[in-house]
Amino acid sequence: MLRIIIICFLLVQFLENSGQILSKKEVEIISLVKKNNDAAIKMLEKAVNINSGTMNFAGVKEVGMLFKDQFDQLGMDTRWIDLSDLNRSGHLFAENYGSKGKRVLLIGHLDTVFPKNSPFQKMEYLPNGVVKGPGSNDMKGGNVILLFALKALHEAGELVNAQIIVALTGDEELTGKPISLSRKDLIAAGKRSDIALGFETSTGFNNVTLARRGSSGWKVEIKGKRRHSAGIFLNGVGAGAIFESGRILNDFYETLKGETYLTFNPGIILGGTEISYDEPSNTGNAFGKTNVVAQSVIIDGDLRFISDEQKERTREKMREIVSNNLPETSAEITFFDSYPAMPPTQKNNDLLKKFSDVSVSMGHGPVEAWDPSKRGAADVSFVAQYVACIDGLGAMGNSAHTSEESINLKTFEVLTQRTAILLYRLVNE
Repeated sequence: MLRIIIICFLLVQFLENSGQILSKKEVEIISLVKKNNDAAIKMLEKAVNINSGTMNFAGVKEVGMLFKDQFDQLGMDTRWIDLSDLNRSGHLFAENYGSKGKRVLLIGHLDTVFPKNSPFQKMEYLPNGVVKGPGSNDMKGGNVILLFALKALHEAGELVNAQIIVALTGDEELTGKPISLSRKDLIAAGKRSDIALGFETSTGFNNVTLARRGSSGWKVEIKGKRRHSAGIFLNGVGAGAIFESGRILNDFYETLKGETYLTFNPGIILGGTEISYDEPSNTGNAFGKTNVVAQSVIIDGDLRFISDEQKERTREKMREIVSNNLPETSAEITFFDSYPAMPPTQKNNDLLKKFSDVSVSMGHGPVEAWDPSKRGAADVSFVAQYVACIDGLGAMGNSAHTSEESINLKTFEVLTQRTAILLYRLVNE
């Protein structure tokens, strides 16, 4: 009998350590999240009902101060990082100091795409546990999930001696430039961490983001000879700027399309005798006549990629295409860096396995990686070269960036519980 008891005890220990069942402490943490869930939903409503469109600087800071008060109550060291010099509001950072287990960075953002004058301003309760509201899933819901996961750990006494940094940026939807300054503090936090967890919108209950494509911009400026259209194609007149733009775009399409995870999109084009383009507002004017060979064209677009190698290789091909000009035309392409890629590394996959173990332990089944081609860029990519990362740990919802943006509160508590247990295991490794 004693032998059977010992074997059972060892089996329980093995299962606890392998992530197959929950420990007593983990059960306690789950119950604390459940106890606080009503407060979490009230916090969500407060945050959603404050307009924090990126360029509403006061609103972004107001949301930041709302969360700052909550992190202060957890005993974390909070600071507001002013970005007024970059024509943005700022970031909220909160830190819990310690040396045990993994050093973890939690990433969210305070701003939304809805400006101060948007008619979409308040949270609305709909049937079947759904709430609609600006930024509810992108990503104030994710911010609340990470906050109440930390709150449960705090109440369970598990934040003691754990290094956890929270970075809530205030300009994710329209990043301040230069990026080297607007993301300086986030990158510094990443360099002091082992793990980064992003709380952008969840892609599915049993999916997280293992990799994200980077984004960058490109602009092609084309010149032709302004002449009467009767002479087009003749020596000394040539093809004109608009024909050259068509050649370039067609060659981009024929040469570059089809590579896995690579996309390139010409978002705006202006051409004619005279053009003007205001890049910050993405607006412009063009004047031309059908009997005049076009003199100027501007094409503005974006490029998405899964690695720096893919980005640079594609840029070189684009440069080559742009330089192969039609007669009497010239063209120049300029590239602009924005969000780096978050490649699907082994360390990210190992972190996904740990999160999947948590989900299995809780009885929710394994978690798998989401297709990176179906997600945009995000702040977690700025620290991907320094730490293991997963993203998409935020709220489940639909229609982000539209007036129908919503989240499902039926999964809100469980998503918070899974995050709390993952954090507990990471800081106790």
